Order: sequence, then structure tokens, then C-alpha cells
Amino acid sequence: MSDSPAKLKLGALVALVVGSMIGGGIFSLPQNMAASAGVGAVLIGWAITAVGMLTLAFVFQTLANRKPDLDGGVYAYAKAGFGDYMGFSSAWGYWISAWLGNVGYFVLLFSTLGYFFPIFGEGNTPAAVIGASILLWAVHFLVLRGIKEAAFINLVTTVAKVVPLALFALICLFAFRLDIFTADIWAVGTPELGSVMNQVRNMMLVTVWVFIGIEGASIFSSRAEKRSDVGKATVIGFVTVLLFLVLVNVLSLGVMTQPELAKLQNPSMAAVLEHVVGHWGAVLISVGLIISLLGALLSWVLLCAEIMFAAAKDHTMPEFLRRENANQVPANALWLTNAMVQIFLVITLFSNSTYLSLIYLATSMILVPYLWSAAYAFLLAWRSETYEQALAERKKDLIIGGIALIYAIWLLYAGGVKYLLLSALLYAPGAILFAKAKREVGQPIFTSIEKLIFAAVVVGALVAAYGLYDGFLTL
Repeated sequence: MSDSPAKLKLGALVALVVGSMIGGGIFSLPQNMAASAGVGAVLIGWAITAVGMLTLAFVFQTLANRKPDLDGGVYAYAKAGFGDYMGFSSAWGYWISAWLGNVGYFVLLFSTLGYFFPIFGEGNTPAAVIGASILLWAVHFLVLRGIKEAAFINLVTTVAKVVPLALFALICLFAFRLDIFTADIWAVGTPELGSVMNQVRNMMLVTVWVFIGIEGASIFSSRAEKRSDVGKATVIGFVTVLLFLVLVNVLSLGVMTQPELAKLQNPSMAAVLEHVVGHWGAVLISVGLIISLLGALLSWVLLCAEIMFAAAKDHTMPEFLRRENANQVPANALWLTNAMVQIFLVITLFSNSTYLSLIYLATSMILVPYLWSAAYAFLLAWRSETYEQALAERKKDLIIGGIALIYAIWLLYAGGVKYLLLSALLYAPGAILFAKAKREVGQPIFTSIEKLIFAAVVVGALVAAYGLYDGFLTL
């Protein structure tokens, strides 16, 4: 086995960011947003999200440049700043979020195929689960052949998925009507949406989901050809995706009214385009979505395996997850990931887990890793660590880190108690792997502060388990 795997260039890193961010979320955006908020709240929410997520993109760029020795992105920052258990929890939470998102993608993919083949229904029928399982293992064996080959296929699918989005934006730009857009800006005619503040809060959880993947390049930092490309790829990818998201969302609100959009079946972009140009519009978007989901599945399978592998390399995860095959792919991490996806695909048969409930849970799992990354960037600037010769930059980074941290805390609040408790239920069992990793290097499992944090997680998990049993919490 050679010591130097082929390195990823800037184009491949940008495609990883764009490819993992543009998955299924954008295709359901018109309905998801209209169900949560009116036009005014949507515009306010996007403004907050753009600032918050841009600061988060800058955080990943700054950390990639200032801490070039830290490989593995989100998880490495949590560990460096806040100790081993926080590092482990970030890797664990990120990993769960990534494969849960993949389960959501499979459900949405087969629900879209259901448009052409009714046997797949809403994506959780027996036929859909069998189809999803076959596809899952096809992707699995493709990735086993090599990260570089999979990254190239991802680049091709990224280009293919951007074309229908650009066409949608162009057609809706000409069909846009200001009178529809301004008819009921604050959704006064839809009292069930609640206050404007409530609408903003609800639509912002959807925006987090469509931005997950912003850290894609930093996860692959050790495989980048040039270290500086990691930060560049993050910002280029973010701006590209933000532009598409806002165009798709805002233009839809000028083509159909908010109540009409809220009633659409997903992928709602298909119905919006069908409304403008007829049946071929729905077919175009459905085909675009199928290509997009296949590409996103590939990106996320790569990300899942890479985060576990990076964490195992520095003994935060157990030794067995470090094993690579002859193509330098972390094989054990990949097998564990896709086994979990398979188990949850079978679970979707017996629970009525929809795409959206899976997505909200995946989102809440990733909020903790984002929070620690922002906190670490803020901490570096606060302590002047790595800023000895760059005082002007320190001030700027302190402000950016501060805004990103406030945004990450706000997201946890917007997510609500339900998803916080459910994520505690998924965080708690991870301690078994953490203990195994610690034993392998002969260290005590927890420090005294980590014991308190773990106790709080266990309490949250017990409350969630009882809640699911009693019925006051549902998936």
C-alpha cells in the first residue's frame, strides 16, 4: 500500500461541499418553508441564516488555516478545545447525523421514484426498503474501491444536479408576480403559523438542514492537495448554495401563494415548476432530484466513514475503526456506518418515520458539533493563540467567532427540548466506544468534569426513553 494517496484538488473539495449541501432539502424547500412561515418571516429568517452560516463558514476557514495540524474538522476542534469526551461526542453526533440523513435521503429518493412507480409509495413501503437496501450496498462497494474515484463521481453528479436548479430559477424569474409575493407578507391570514418570531424560529430549523455539509471540506483536510484550499472550498461552496436556496425559496413565493405552497406534496419544487410550464417541469425536477440524491448519498457515505476513521487515528474512537483496505478506504468505519443505515431502513417500515422527522433528528444531532467548532474559534481569538503576529485579524476573528457561537446557541433553542432529549438518547450509548478507546491506550475514561457532562446526557436519555414509552415524545 503506497503512503501517499492521490490528493483532492480545489474543484473536488468544492464539489464535496456543494454535493453534500445540495441533497434533497432544496427540492422540498418551497413547501417546507411555506408550512413554517409567511413571506416576511422567510426573508428575516434567510437574513439571519445567511449571516449565521457565513460566520460558521468563516470559522471553518479560519480553523483550517490557523490549526493545520488538526485533521478531521468538526470533531478535532471540539477535542482540542474542550477535551477528549467532547471531541468524541462531536465525532459521534456528527456520524449519527450523517447516516440518519442518509436514511432520510433513501426515503425521499424512493418517494420521488414513487411519482413514476406507485409501488414505492412514500418511500417507506417494503418495495422501497428493498430497493434502498440494494442501492445502499452498491454505493458501499463503490466507495470501497477508493475515495478518489468516489470523489470524481461526486464531481460529475454535482454538476448534473446544478443544471435543473439553474433552469428552475430562470423559468420562475420570468413567471414571478409581485402581487402574489406581497399579498399576505406577515401571514396574517394564516393564524396557525403563530407570531412572526415563531415563524422565523420554525423556518430556521429547515435552513440548518439545507446547510449541513458546510464543513465537508474540513473533514477531508488531511486528503487536500493544498491546505489553504480547504477554507476556500468552504466559502465558495457556501456562497453558491446560499444563492440557489434563496432563489428557489423566494421565487416560489412569487409563483404560488403561501397557503398553496404549504399544501404541496414533496418534492414541492416539481409541483411549482409544473404549475408554470406543465407536466415536463415536474419530470425535469424529479429526475434532477434523483441525480442529486444519488450524489448526496455518495458524499455522505464518504463523510461518515472519514469522521470515524479520523477519530480512530488519534485514539478517540476504538482501534478497529482505523483499518484501511488496499485502496486506503476506512473499510471498518464504512461497514459500521452502512449497517446502521440498513437497520434504520428496516425500522422505517414499522414506524411512520417521514423524511421530515428523520431530517429534524439528524439536524439536532449536528448542532452540538457546530457549537463546539464555533466556541473553539472564539476561544483561540480570545486567548490570542496563533495570533501573536496578527492583532488586527484577532479582532475580526473574535467578532466572527462570537456571532457564530451566538447563532449556534440560538439553533439549539430553535430546535426545542424534544429534539435535545432525543439526541441525548442517541449520544448516551456512544460512551461504550469511548470507554473502549480509552482502555486501549490505558487512560482513565472520564475526567471529573466529563463525568458530570456524561451524567447529564444519561439523565436526558432516560427522560427521552420514558417519553417514547409513555407517548409524550414521538419520533
